[in-house]
Amino acid sequence: MGGVSLMICTTCRRVAGEPEVSGPDALGPDACPGARLYAALSALPCPEGVTLRPVECLSACSRGCAVALSGGAERWSYVYAEMDPAVDAPEILAGAARYGATADGLVPWRDRPEIFRKRSVARLPPQAV
Repeated sequence: MGGVSLMICTTCRRVAGEPEVSGPDALGPDACPGARLYAALSALPCPEGVTLRPVECLSACSRGCAVALSGGAERWSYVYAEMDPAVDAPEILAGAARYGATADGLVPWRDRPEIFRKRSVARLPPQAV
């Protein structure tokens, strides 16, 4: 079915319920929630066929931390936000595995992790017609 890219915004500076980090405190990777989310995901075993890809911005700044799933021209793509770097990494990877098991990127609603059901920002149609 082809590989899946799990893109993580490493520049996200806002986590729901936390104040935005700015100034000198925002410069180190330990202070940036997006970088912490990428580190948390990188520390876990990645599902087969899923590649983690750090990116600089997914334009979901008011709802950071954000991730996106893409799986080639035949699959729908998704952007999810409000991820918590301290707790959501296992569920994000479980959702990426379920997404990767589909040919079209459409995971049945009940099979999606709760964070994917409740924190969706956008769904983009497949590139193939």
